[in-house]
Amino acid sequence: MTPEQYVQQKAASSGSSFYYAFMFLPAPRRAAITAFYGFCREVDDVVDEVHDAGVAATKLAWWRKEVAQAFASQPSHPTMQALMPHVQEFGIEPRHLLAVIEGCEMDLEQTRYLDYPGLQRYCHLVAGIVGEVAARIFGQTSDATTQYAHKLGLAFQLTNIIRDVGEDALRGRIYLPISELQQFDVKAHEITKREYSDRFTALMRFQAARAHQLYDEAFALLPDADRRAQKPGLMMASIYRTLLREIEADNFQVLHQRIALTPLRKLWLAWKMQALGRM
Repeated sequence: MTPEQYVQQKAASSGSSFYYAFMFLPAPRRAAITAFYGFCREVDDVVDEVHDAGVAATKLAWWRKEVAQAFASQPSHPTMQALMPHVQEFGIEPRHLLAVIEGCEMDLEQTRYLDYPGLQRYCHLVAGIVGEVAARIFGQTSDATTQYAHKLGLAFQLTNIIRDVGEDALRGRIYLPISELQQFDVKAHEITKREYSDRFTALMRFQAARAHQLYDEAFALLPDADRRAQKPGLMMASIYRTLLREIEADNFQVLHQRIALTPLRKLWLAWKMQALGRM
């Protein structure tokens, strides 16, 4: 298997909404974003699949060394071998990859967040930076597009947090800020025990309203000159926001299940943005 086949398989098997947006890109950009996504999946999987925090930390330290080695023209992992031919053309820097690793390291060291600004720092590393790199690969021409990408990445991550509340709690993580749990009088043990309440629903409506506001703010920041090039990001936004609305329609029944869109529906939403420019 070639490095390119490896990252393609990684992206396709993930079932991620990102994959549907990649399909419509020209081949060079598709190869670059697939390789970058493969890197993100690799380091994220370390946290999700390695149950010993010490072992996971060692693996992430290895990835830090691999990034340095790859930018010194000696990549050893197939993901980095697939990514390196594209870094110069699309302005991908070591700091981008190291930020993603740093965000994953936070998952090993921190399972709760005191307030929303603390959560934002985490989201910036694992999603905002990812959005920044993706925007470059898609064909960014305006500096203002970076602000849009960061804001959209934050909206995506908050949508993920809402969707995965129950699943994350099983891993011992609650990303909802402690100050907001207290504001709505929701106890952490109620989440871990999958106990629904009107208080929990109110808390989740608050989270969803914030995510919707971030989507609107992101769209407002996207310069007209880059709107066409950034269609893949808008495809993902269409898919993620539709998912958020599905969760709302299901009254935030996210503690005992993972609500998801079907592959066909994701493909339809991506095509609609590509062909018609509509969400």
